[in-house]
Amino acid sequence: MTTKVKVGAMFLSMAIALGMAGCSNQTDSNEEASAATATQETTTLRFSHFWPATSAMHTDVFAPWAQRLEEESDGRLKVELYPSATLSKPDVTYDAAAKGTIDIGSQAHGYTAGRFPLTTIAELPGLSNSAGQMSCMLQTLYDDGTLAGEYEDTHLLFMMGAGPGVLHTVDTPIRTPADMKGMRIRRPSAVAGDIIEATGASPVGLPATDIYTSLQRGVIDGLSLPWSPTGDFKLTEITSAHTNIPFYSSALLVTMNKDKYESLPDDLKKIIDDNSGRVMADIAGEMFDREDAKFMEEARAKGDTIIDIPDPLNDPDWKGPLLEGTNKYLADVNALGLDADGVYEKAQAASAACEG
Repeated sequence: MTTKVKVGAMFLSMAIALGMAGCSNQTDSNEEASAATATQETTTLRFSHFWPATSAMHTDVFAPWAQRLEEESDGRLKVELYPSATLSKPDVTYDAAAKGTIDIGSQAHGYTAGRFPLTTIAELPGLSNSAGQMSCMLQTLYDDGTLAGEYEDTHLLFMMGAGPGVLHTVDTPIRTPADMKGMRIRRPSAVAGDIIEATGASPVGLPATDIYTSLQRGVIDGLSLPWSPTGDFKLTEITSAHTNIPFYSSALLVTMNKDKYESLPDDLKKIIDDNSGRVMADIAGEMFDREDAKFMEEARAKGDTIIDIPDPLNDPDWKGPLLEGTNKYLADVNALGLDADGVYEKAQAASAACEG
């Protein structure tokens, strides 16, 4: 081979090598760009709940929560809110989250009787006097493992509780259990249902979204519901007699599809975790207490009859039905082979720790 040929071959080899290196560098750059793009992809989470879009739960709790997730993730997490049960019916929202029909859902435990028997113990009379106390108690019992077994098919985000129950009727004041005899009262949960039945009234199960029309049509004579949702669902427009009696408190939850949560990168999981648990339980509890006071004062201002029975467990008229309903519920849960009495004791301890 001549010298010219050798030199030419050498330059050709160098050119090929440089070309291959260029291609390699380009490939590496493309892979890095693809990886960077992947980390910036937006994950959209569909959140279904039954409160109206005008409610404080939607505007003051859920919407700001969704905004925080989006801001802290630099837009990589986006939460689409679906209020008024437009994406899932109120009584199947938990199951919809478990199955992945929705990504996140909020539901009242009482909508699915028997589904959360241990959690519902926290609703018993004498355990809570405010939404803040109820929310703290529920989250405490979940965090310490007492109630965690009832939510293993989803990734629970946080628990919350509404304020003490109130009896509302169109125009019939309720001062003693005798006043309820023969009435059809919408019940929010099994606990409240047992107590309503013990008074001689008939408990009727209805989602909150159906109460207004049921009152209008005479399907029910009254309802049992805290002040906040009573105002949110405009029920104060057609009720004029209210009995403040803390004979139960409603438990509620916000949960996420487990597979959806597990599919997220660790940094996005951390953002969700940092905005879950006790911090959100406290926010929800404060909102409920604030709204309870607001709607009660609105009813008082329009001249409604408001009766206060602050300590029904020591009231000679109310003590009997409340204890009868409590004992019946605990006996029913014990009959399932569950330790209802043990959970009740832990709920009492959590109640005391969350008081104040």
